[in-house]
Amino acid sequence: MKNNNDFLTHVPPMGIYETLYAFQNSYGSYMGEKGTHPWSQGFPLTTQIPGGPEMPKSISINSDDLKYPKAWGQPELRQTIAEYYNHYYGSSIDYENVMIFAGGRPGLTALLMFLQPDIEVQIASTEYTPYYDMLRLLKRNYRVVDSTMENKFYPTTDQYFGSEHNKRKLILLSNPCNPTGITRKKDELKELIGHSEESENGILFDEAYELFHTPPVSSLEYVKDINNSNIFVCGAATKGLQAPGIRIGWVVAAKKYIEILGNFSSFGMGGVSRPSQLYALELFNKNRIKLSRSSVAHFYDEQREKYGKSFSEIGLKLFSGDGGFYHWCKLQNGLTAEKLNEKLFKKGAAILKGTDCDMHRQGDNSHLKYFFRFSFGPLLPDSFHTDIKILSESINFN
Repeated sequence: MKNNNDFLTHVPPMGIYETLYAFQNSYGSYMGEKGTHPWSQGFPLTTQIPGGPEMPKSISINSDDLKYPKAWGQPELRQTIAEYYNHYYGSSIDYENVMIFAGGRPGLTALLMFLQPDIEVQIASTEYTPYYDMLRLLKRNYRVVDSTMENKFYPTTDQYFGSEHNKRKLILLSNPCNPTGITRKKDELKELIGHSEESENGILFDEAYELFHTPPVSSLEYVKDINNSNIFVCGAATKGLQAPGIRIGWVVAAKKYIEILGNFSSFGMGGVSRPSQLYALELFNKNRIKLSRSSVAHFYDEQREKYGKSFSEIGLKLFSGDGGFYHWCKLQNGLTAEKLNEKLFKKGAAILKGTDCDMHRQGDNSHLKYFFRFSFGPLLPDSFHTDIKILSESINFN
Protein backbone atom coordinates (compact mmCIF):
# COMPACT_ATOMS: atom_id res chain seq x y z
CA MET A 1 0.00 0.00 0.00
CA LYS A 2 1.36 3.39 -0.99
CA ASN A 3 2.14 5.82 1.80
CA ASN A 4 0.61 9.13 0.67
CA ASN A 5 2.94 10.96 3.04
CA ASP A 6 6.05 9.96 1.08
CA PHE A 7 7.91 13.05 -0.07
CA LEU A 8 10.67 11.37 -2.07
CA THR A 9 10.41 9.01 -5.03
CA HIS A 10 12.03 5.66 -4.29
CA VAL A 11 15.23 5.03 -6.22
CA PRO A 12 16.85 1.56 -6.23
CA PRO A 13 20.65 1.33 -6.00
CA MET A 14 22.65 0.54 -9.12
CA GLY A 15 23.21 -3.16 -9.79
CA ILE A 16 26.57 -3.57 -8.08
CA TYR A 17 25.18 -2.27 -4.80
CA GLU A 18 22.27 -4.69 -4.95
CA THR A 19 24.89 -7.45 -5.21
CA LEU A 20 26.84 -6.01 -2.28
CA TYR A 21 23.73 -5.79 -0.10
CA ALA A 22 22.73 -9.35 -1.02
CA PHE A 23 26.25 -10.52 -0.21
CA GLN A 24 26.18 -8.85 3.19
CA ASN A 25 22.84 -10.44 4.03
CA SER A 26 24.13 -13.87 3.00
CA TYR A 27 27.70 -13.80 4.30
CA GLY A 28 27.22 -11.59 7.35
CA SER A 29 29.93 -9.02 6.65
CA TYR A 30 30.75 -6.32 4.12
CA MET A 31 32.45 -7.15 0.85
CA GLY A 32 36.05 -5.98 1.08
CA GLU A 33 36.56 -6.97 4.69
CA LYS A 34 39.27 -9.47 5.60
CA GLY A 35 38.49 -12.94 4.27
CA THR A 36 36.25 -11.74 1.41
CA HIS A 37 37.01 -11.81 -2.31
CA PRO A 38 35.91 -8.55 -4.01
CA TRP A 39 35.64 -9.79 -7.60
CA SER A 40 32.52 -7.68 -8.11
CA GLN A 41 34.30 -4.46 -7.18
CA GLY A 42 35.29 -1.83 -9.74
CA PHE A 43 38.29 -0.31 -8.05
CA PRO A 44 42.07 -0.72 -8.42
CA LEU A 45 44.68 -1.42 -5.79
CA THR A 46 45.17 1.71 -3.71
CA THR A 47 48.59 0.51 -2.57
CA GLN A 48 51.82 0.74 -4.55
CA ILE A 49 51.69 -1.76 -7.41
CA PRO A 50 54.79 -3.75 -8.44
CA GLY A 51 57.07 -1.34 -10.29
CA GLY A 52 54.67 1.54 -9.76
CA PRO A 53 54.93 4.85 -7.91
CA GLU A 54 54.26 5.24 -4.22
CA MET A 55 50.97 6.81 -3.23
CA PRO A 56 51.37 10.30 -1.71
CA LYS A 57 51.06 10.02 2.06
CA SER A 58 50.27 13.64 2.86
CA ILE A 59 49.53 17.05 1.43
CA SER A 60 50.17 20.49 2.88
CA ILE A 61 47.17 22.78 3.29
CA ASN A 62 46.78 26.31 4.59
CA SER A 63 43.82 28.47 5.55
CA ASP A 64 43.08 29.34 1.91
CA ASP A 65 42.55 25.66 1.15
CA LEU A 66 39.65 25.60 3.61
CA LYS A 67 37.77 28.25 1.65
CA TYR A 68 35.11 27.53 -0.95
CA PRO A 69 36.58 25.99 -4.12
CA LYS A 70 36.20 27.51 -7.58
CA ALA A 71 33.01 26.41 -9.37
CA TRP A 72 35.00 25.02 -12.34
CA GLY A 73 37.78 23.57 -10.18
CA GLN A 74 41.09 25.02 -9.04
CA PRO A 75 42.97 26.61 -11.97
CA GLU A 76 46.22 24.75 -11.09
CA LEU A 77 44.59 21.34 -11.41
CA ARG A 78 42.65 22.29 -14.54
CA GLN A 79 45.87 23.52 -16.18
CA THR A 80 47.79 20.42 -15.08
CA ILE A 81 45.18 18.12 -16.63
CA ALA A 82 45.20 20.12 -19.87
CA GLU A 83 49.00 19.91 -20.05
CA TYR A 84 48.84 16.17 -19.39
CA TYR A 85 46.61 15.56 -22.43
CA ASN A 86 48.63 17.95 -24.58
CA HIS A 87 51.90 16.22 -23.67
CA TYR A 88 50.81 12.59 -24.04
CA TYR A 89 48.16 12.83 -26.77
CA GLY A 90 49.16 15.88 -28.79
CA SER A 91 45.93 17.76 -28.07
CA SER A 92 45.76 21.55 -27.91
CA ILE A 93 43.46 22.29 -24.99
CA ASP A 94 43.88 24.74 -22.13
CA TYR A 95 42.49 24.97 -18.61
CA GLU A 96 39.23 26.51 -19.85
CA ASN A 97 38.47 23.21 -21.60
CA VAL A 98 38.57 21.33 -18.28
CA MET A 99 36.13 21.21 -15.37
CA ILE A 100 36.59 19.29 -12.11
CA PHE A 101 33.86 17.11 -10.63
CA ALA A 102 33.57 14.96 -7.51
CA GLY A 103 34.38 11.79 -9.46
CA GLY A 104 33.52 10.63 -12.94
CA ARG A 105 29.82 9.91 -12.53
CA PRO A 106 28.81 13.45 -11.47
CA GLY A 107 30.43 14.74 -14.66
CA LEU A 108 28.55 12.21 -16.79
CA THR A 109 25.30 13.02 -15.01
CA ALA A 110 25.72 16.77 -15.46
CA LEU A 111 26.36 16.40 -19.19
CA LEU A 112 23.26 14.28 -19.65
CA MET A 113 21.24 16.65 -17.48
CA PHE A 114 21.85 19.61 -19.78
CA LEU A 115 21.62 17.75 -23.08
CA GLN A 116 19.23 19.47 -25.48
CA PRO A 117 15.86 17.64 -25.45
CA ASP A 118 15.87 16.79 -29.18
CA ILE A 119 19.12 14.79 -28.92
CA GLU A 120 18.82 11.00 -28.84
CA VAL A 121 21.47 9.14 -26.84
CA GLN A 122 22.94 6.08 -28.55
CA ILE A 123 24.13 3.42 -26.11
CA ALA A 124 25.42 -0.14 -26.54
CA SER A 125 23.26 -2.86 -25.02
CA THR A 126 26.24 -4.04 -22.94
CA GLU A 127 27.64 -1.09 -21.02
CA TYR A 128 28.57 0.45 -17.68
CA THR A 129 25.81 -0.30 -15.16
CA PRO A 130 24.81 3.22 -13.97
CA TYR A 131 24.32 4.59 -17.50
CA TYR A 132 20.90 2.96 -17.45
CA ASP A 133 19.96 4.69 -14.18
CA MET A 134 21.23 8.06 -15.39
CA LEU A 135 19.27 7.90 -18.64
CA ARG A 136 16.09 6.69 -16.98
CA LEU A 137 16.04 9.12 -14.06
CA LEU A 138 16.97 12.08 -16.24
CA LYS A 139 14.25 11.02 -18.70
CA ARG A 140 16.61 11.13 -21.66
CA ASN A 141 15.53 9.80 -25.03
CA TYR A 142 17.84 6.92 -25.98
CA ARG A 143 18.28 4.08 -28.46
CA VAL A 144 19.99 0.81 -27.52
CA VAL A 145 22.55 -0.45 -30.04
CA ASP A 146 23.23 -4.19 -30.24
CA SER A 147 26.35 -5.26 -28.37
CA THR A 148 26.22 -9.03 -28.23
CA MET A 149 28.18 -12.18 -28.99
CA GLU A 150 27.13 -11.80 -32.63
CA ASN A 151 29.09 -8.57 -33.10
CA LYS A 152 31.70 -9.55 -30.48
CA PHE A 153 30.39 -6.80 -28.18
CA TYR A 154 31.73 -4.19 -30.58
CA PRO A 155 29.12 -1.99 -32.29
CA THR A 156 30.43 -0.35 -35.46
CA THR A 157 30.38 3.37 -36.18
CA ASP A 158 27.48 2.83 -38.59
CA GLN A 159 25.55 0.91 -35.96
CA TYR A 160 26.03 3.71 -33.46
CA PHE A 161 24.98 6.53 -35.75
CA GLY A 162 22.20 4.55 -37.47
CA SER A 163 20.34 5.41 -40.65
CA GLU A 164 18.20 8.28 -39.35
CA HIS A 165 19.99 11.47 -40.35
CA ASN A 166 17.22 13.89 -39.44
CA LYS A 167 17.91 13.87 -35.70
CA ARG A 168 20.87 14.83 -33.58
CA LYS A 169 22.54 12.07 -31.60
CA LEU A 170 25.00 11.65 -28.74
CA ILE A 171 26.94 8.39 -28.50
CA LEU A 172 27.64 7.45 -24.88
CA LEU A 173 30.37 4.85 -24.42
CA SER A 174 33.10 3.76 -22.03
CA ASN A 175 36.52 3.20 -23.59
CA PRO A 176 38.06 0.82 -22.58
CA CYS A 177 34.63 -0.63 -22.07
CA ASN A 178 33.29 -1.49 -18.65
CA PRO A 179 32.40 -4.43 -18.43
CA THR A 180 34.03 -6.05 -21.48
CA GLY A 181 37.47 -4.41 -21.63
CA ILE A 182 37.10 -4.01 -25.39
CA THR A 183 39.04 -0.91 -26.45
CA ARG A 184 38.66 1.39 -29.45
CA LYS A 185 41.96 2.83 -30.63
CA LYS A 186 43.76 4.46 -33.56
CA ASP A 187 41.74 4.15 -36.81
CA GLU A 188 38.67 2.92 -34.91
CA LEU A 189 38.62 6.11 -32.84
CA LYS A 190 39.49 8.29 -35.84
CA GLU A 191 36.49 6.97 -37.73
CA LEU A 192 34.09 7.47 -34.85
CA ILE A 193 35.32 10.97 -34.05
CA GLY A 194 35.55 11.99 -37.71
CA HIS A 195 31.91 11.02 -38.24
CA SER A 196 30.92 13.23 -35.32
CA GLU A 197 33.05 16.21 -36.38
CA GLU A 198 31.53 16.15 -39.87
CA SER A 199 27.97 16.21 -38.54
CA GLU A 200 25.87 17.76 -35.79
CA ASN A 201 26.24 14.64 -33.67
CA GLY A 202 28.29 14.23 -30.51
CA ILE A 203 30.18 11.62 -28.51
CA LEU A 204 30.63 11.31 -24.76
CA PHE A 205 33.72 9.23 -24.04
CA ASP A 206 34.01 7.84 -20.53
CA GLU A 207 37.76 7.22 -20.24
CA ALA A 208 37.98 6.08 -16.62
CA TYR A 209 40.15 3.12 -17.72
CA GLU A 210 42.48 5.14 -19.96
CA LEU A 211 45.68 3.83 -18.31
CA PHE A 212 44.59 0.17 -18.32
CA HIS A 213 45.67 -0.50 -21.86
CA THR A 214 49.05 -0.83 -23.56
CA PRO A 215 49.60 1.89 -24.61
CA PRO A 216 47.14 4.14 -22.74
CA VAL A 217 44.47 5.48 -25.07
CA SER A 218 42.46 8.72 -25.20
CA SER A 219 40.09 10.03 -27.84
CA LEU A 220 41.63 13.49 -27.42
CA GLU A 221 44.53 12.32 -29.58
CA TYR A 222 42.17 12.35 -32.57
CA VAL A 223 39.98 15.40 -31.90
CA LYS A 224 40.93 18.15 -34.36
CA ASP A 225 39.34 21.17 -32.66
CA ILE A 226 37.66 20.57 -29.31
CA ASN A 227 36.11 24.06 -29.28
CA ASN A 228 34.25 23.43 -32.54
CA SER A 229 33.08 19.92 -31.69
CA ASN A 230 30.46 18.11 -29.68
CA ILE A 231 33.06 15.75 -28.20
CA PHE A 232 33.08 15.30 -24.43
CA VAL A 233 35.74 13.35 -22.55
CA CYS A 234 35.38 12.24 -18.93
CA GLY A 235 38.39 11.15 -16.90
CA ALA A 236 39.05 10.50 -13.23
CA ALA A 237 41.67 9.81 -10.59
CA THR A 238 39.53 6.82 -9.61
CA LYS A 239 41.20 4.06 -11.61
CA GLY A 240 44.61 4.64 -13.22
CA LEU A 241 45.72 7.12 -10.57
CA GLN A 242 44.62 4.60 -7.90
CA ALA A 243 42.72 7.08 -5.74
CA PRO A 244 38.95 6.43 -5.89
CA GLY A 245 38.48 7.78 -2.37
CA ILE A 246 39.46 11.38 -3.17
CA ARG A 247 36.49 11.64 -5.57
CA ILE A 248 38.16 13.66 -8.32
CA GLY A 249 36.99 13.47 -11.93
CA TRP A 250 36.94 15.88 -14.84
CA VAL A 251 35.23 16.73 -18.11
CA VAL A 252 37.10 18.00 -21.17
CA ALA A 253 34.94 19.81 -23.72
CA ALA A 254 34.50 22.99 -25.76
CA LYS A 255 34.87 26.11 -23.63
CA LYS A 256 31.24 27.06 -24.19
CA TYR A 257 30.14 23.76 -22.66
CA ILE A 258 32.54 24.06 -19.73
CA GLU A 259 31.00 27.46 -19.01
CA ILE A 260 27.55 25.84 -18.80
CA LEU A 261 28.81 23.13 -16.47
CA GLY A 262 30.52 25.73 -14.27
CA ASN A 263 27.30 27.74 -14.08
CA PHE A 264 25.56 24.59 -12.88
CA SER A 265 28.25 24.06 -10.26
CA SER A 266 27.68 27.58 -8.93
CA PHE A 267 24.23 26.56 -7.68
CA GLY A 268 24.11 22.76 -7.92
CA MET A 269 27.50 21.58 -6.63
CA GLY A 270 29.44 24.41 -5.04
CA GLY A 271 32.68 23.06 -6.44
CA VAL A 272 34.82 20.14 -5.29
CA SER A 273 36.93 19.67 -2.15
CA ARG A 274 40.10 21.76 -2.38
CA PRO A 275 42.19 19.26 -0.33
CA SER A 276 41.14 16.50 -2.73
CA GLN A 277 42.21 18.64 -5.66
CA LEU A 278 45.58 19.24 -4.00
CA TYR A 279 46.04 15.49 -3.60
CA ALA A 280 45.17 15.03 -7.29
CA LEU A 281 47.91 17.54 -8.17
CA GLU A 282 50.40 15.28 -6.36
CA LEU A 283 49.15 12.32 -8.44
CA PHE A 284 49.85 14.32 -11.62
CA ASN A 285 53.47 15.01 -10.69
CA LYS A 286 55.31 14.63 -14.02
CA ASN A 287 57.67 11.86 -12.89
CA ARG A 288 54.91 10.05 -11.10
CA ILE A 289 52.42 10.14 -13.98
CA LYS A 290 55.09 8.91 -16.38
CA LEU A 291 55.70 5.88 -14.17
CA SER A 292 51.95 5.30 -13.66
CA ARG A 293 51.33 5.22 -17.41
CA SER A 294 53.80 2.36 -17.86
CA SER A 295 53.50 0.41 -14.61
CA VAL A 296 49.70 0.35 -14.31
CA ALA A 297 49.26 -0.97 -17.83
CA HIS A 298 52.04 -3.56 -17.38
CA PHE A 299 50.82 -4.90 -14.04
CA TYR A 300 47.20 -5.22 -15.11
CA ASP A 301 48.16 -6.71 -18.48
CA GLU A 302 49.89 -9.48 -16.54
CA GLN A 303 46.87 -9.95 -14.28
CA ARG A 304 44.53 -10.07 -17.29
CA GLU A 305 46.63 -12.70 -19.04
CA LYS A 306 47.10 -14.83 -15.93
CA TYR A 307 43.43 -14.91 -14.95
CA GLY A 308 42.28 -15.32 -18.55
CA LYS A 309 44.42 -18.43 -19.08
CA SER A 310 43.09 -20.13 -15.96
CA PHE A 311 39.49 -19.10 -16.63
CA SER A 312 39.61 -20.84 -20.00
CA GLU A 313 41.08 -23.93 -18.37
CA ILE A 314 38.26 -24.23 -15.80
CA GLY A 315 35.53 -24.00 -18.45
CA LEU A 316 34.65 -20.34 -18.87
CA LYS A 317 34.27 -18.77 -22.30
CA LEU A 318 35.92 -15.36 -22.50
CA PHE A 319 34.85 -12.34 -24.53
CA SER A 320 37.28 -9.92 -22.87
CA GLY A 321 39.11 -7.13 -24.63
CA ASP A 322 42.65 -5.91 -23.94
CA GLY A 323 41.77 -2.97 -21.68
CA GLY A 324 40.41 -2.33 -18.20
CA PHE A 325 40.77 -4.70 -15.26
CA TYR A 326 37.83 -6.99 -15.91
CA HIS A 327 37.21 -10.31 -17.60
CA TRP A 328 33.92 -10.66 -19.44
CA CYS A 329 32.99 -14.31 -18.98
CA LYS A 330 30.23 -16.63 -20.16
CA LEU A 331 29.12 -19.56 -18.04
CA GLN A 332 28.43 -22.95 -19.60
CA ASN A 333 26.00 -25.79 -18.84
CA GLY A 334 22.99 -23.59 -18.03
CA LEU A 335 24.43 -21.95 -14.90
CA THR A 336 23.32 -18.33 -14.65
CA ALA A 337 25.35 -15.56 -13.03
CA GLU A 338 22.64 -15.14 -10.41
CA LYS A 339 22.93 -18.80 -9.38
CA LEU A 340 26.71 -18.52 -9.42
CA ASN A 341 26.56 -15.62 -6.98
CA GLU A 342 24.38 -17.66 -4.61
CA LYS A 343 27.22 -20.20 -4.44
CA LEU A 344 29.97 -17.62 -4.24
CA PHE A 345 28.31 -15.72 -1.39
CA LYS A 346 28.77 -18.75 0.85
CA LYS A 347 32.51 -18.65 0.11
CA GLY A 348 32.89 -14.91 0.74
CA ALA A 349 33.03 -13.97 -2.94
CA ALA A 350 30.83 -12.28 -5.55
CA ILE A 351 30.83 -11.29 -9.21
CA LEU A 352 28.81 -8.66 -11.10
CA LYS A 353 25.95 -10.28 -13.01
CA GLY A 354 25.81 -9.63 -16.74
CA THR A 355 22.14 -8.64 -16.42
CA ASP A 356 23.26 -5.55 -14.47
CA CYS A 357 25.18 -4.44 -17.57
CA ASP A 358 22.19 -4.96 -19.89
CA MET A 359 20.86 -1.58 -21.04
CA HIS A 360 17.58 -3.32 -21.93
CA ARG A 361 17.22 -4.46 -18.27
CA GLN A 362 15.39 -7.65 -19.22
CA GLY A 363 16.20 -9.63 -16.09
CA ASP A 364 15.74 -13.38 -16.56
CA ASN A 365 15.08 -12.80 -20.26
CA SER A 366 18.35 -10.95 -20.76
CA HIS A 367 20.84 -12.11 -23.36
CA LEU A 368 23.45 -11.56 -20.65
CA LYS A 369 22.09 -13.81 -17.91
CA TYR A 370 24.91 -16.34 -18.44
CA PHE A 371 27.58 -13.61 -18.45
CA PHE A 372 29.43 -12.04 -15.56
CA ARG A 373 32.12 -9.45 -14.97
CA PHE A 374 35.11 -10.56 -12.92
CA SER A 375 37.26 -7.76 -11.51
CA PHE A 376 40.94 -8.35 -10.88
CA GLY A 377 41.34 -4.64 -10.13
CA PRO A 378 41.65 -4.84 -6.33
CA LEU A 379 43.34 -8.26 -6.21
CA LEU A 380 46.88 -8.76 -5.00
CA PRO A 381 48.98 -11.26 -6.99
CA ASP A 382 49.10 -13.69 -4.04
CA SER A 383 45.30 -14.15 -4.08
CA PHE A 384 45.36 -15.78 -7.52
CA HIS A 385 45.37 -19.50 -6.59
CA THR A 386 42.63 -19.04 -3.99
CA ASP A 387 40.53 -17.07 -6.48
CA ILE A 388 40.77 -19.79 -9.13
CA LYS A 389 40.02 -22.55 -6.62
CA ILE A 390 36.86 -20.87 -5.31
CA LEU A 391 35.58 -19.99 -8.78
CA SER A 392 36.34 -23.43 -10.21
CA GLU A 393 34.55 -25.20 -7.36
CA SER A 394 31.53 -22.94 -7.78
CA ILE A 395 31.07 -23.23 -11.54
CA ASN A 396 31.68 -26.99 -11.54
CA PHE A 397 29.44 -27.62 -8.54
CA ASN A 398 27.24 -30.73 -8.85
